[in-house]
Amino acid sequence: MATPAHSPESDNVYEKAYSLVVEINSQVAQFRELLVHIGTARDSPETREKIRKLRRGCVDTCKHTSQLLIPQMRGSNLESSLLDHPELALLFYLCQMMLRELGKCSRLVQLIPMDMTGYFENRAGPSNIGNVISQILLCKQIQPDFNQEEICSIAKDSQDLARLIQDMQEFLPQQDTAAEKNAALEPENSKWKRKGRRNSIYTNVSSCCCFCRPTYL
Repeated sequence: MATPAHSPESDNVYEKAYSLVVEINSQVAQFRELLVHIGTARDSPETREKIRKLRRGCVDTCKHTSQLLIPQMRGSNLESSLLDHPELALLFYLCQMMLRELGKCSRLVQLIPMDMTGYFENRAGPSNIGNVISQILLCKQIQPDFNQEEICSIAKDSQDLARLIQDMQEFLPQQDTAAEKNAALEPENSKWKRKGRRNSIYTNVSSCCCFCRPTYL
């Protein structure tokens, strides 16, 4: 039996999801700010490692949040749920923003690689377990290729986010290309004329994304 849209259990889920959405928003803003330092005087092995950890943390949080929200949307009144709890729409837009930043990150890592040899001499690299096994089998020291591993890891994270976006799209109102035209803004041409409150989903969501403004702007 489906959980009622306003049961105490679902309200707790939405409260937790909202907290996670705020965290994701902060992570996306921090990630974007760190990418600005690549290739500058502030770039360093420590900066690249911060970028890697923040990237992985943000994608994992997006996955966890979607796992909380999507089951709540199934079997519920979608219009009412989205109006009362816009967390899924917020997560959708934040995932899109993060996906764009991942594309930028991948290109920067390829164009401006960082020598991480000294940084990982006394620390575990991103794939340290696999390297240890390879060293045992081959009986020789293997230096992890941080930049290549980053490119592959970013590609995987991008695929994961793209799947999340596709899964969430099922539960969000569809917008056609005509919505971008001035004529579509007129009340008589509005797709949601009879359900005007639904338009507020996009208005409210767009004003909430990226609560934490990067300091470099």
